[in-house]
This record gives sequence, structure tokens and C-alpha cells, in this order.
Amino acid sequence: MPAYRQLMHQVRDAVRLGWIKPGDRLPTVREVVATCAVNQNTVLKAYRELELAGVLEVRQGSGTYVRDSGAPAPAQLPPELRERLEDWVRTAREAGLNDEDMRALLGAALSGRAGQE
Repeated sequence: MPAYRQLMHQVRDAVRLGWIKPGDRLPTVREVVATCAVNQNTVLKAYRELELAGVLEVRQGSGTYVRDSGAPAPAQLPPELRERLEDWVRTAREAGLNDEDMRALLGAALSGRAGQE
């Protein structure tokens, strides 16, 4: 997956999970480049795509902010669910699965195809 799409997914997931909220300012392109070791054009493309999708709002001279979608804030993840998920990830890693394997398995489970050949 291209780096700009990975960055887009990370921002969307952070919004979806409530880690960043409407009105929050995102790091500058320069800050992302410095901390993530990605090309400036990669970050610009991700931010631009997220702006076009209505997730972000660029305020000239002020920065890039999470746009208020009008949707209710995501529900807080119950602690016991988070613990079970962390246990599952730990077990999957011990079984030799990498992140992509786990994503594929989760995607299959969400679509009802898990365990089907």
C-alpha cells in the first residue's frame, strides 16, 4: 500500500477511534516528515486527499484541522473488549502472523469469510 494511503488510514482511524477530534490541529507536513521519515509530497498528497474527502480542513496560515463531520463522537471502547483484542493480537503474533496477516484475517471475519476456503 502506498505510504500516502497508509497515512490516510492512520488519520481516519485516529478520528474514528476518537484519538483526534473535530477541531484538533494535525502536525505540520514538516513535523510528519521529520518523525515518520516520509517524503514531503507523500504527506501533502495524504492531507490533500483527506481534505477532498471532507475529513480535514486546511486553514491558510493556520494549519490543517480535523473537520467536524456532524457525526456523533465514537463510543468509548469498553476496557474488556480492548483487553480481549490485545490478547488476540498477542496470540496471533506468537503464532507467527504479521500485521498484514492480521488485517487480512480481520477483514475476512468482518465480511463473514473467515474460515472459508
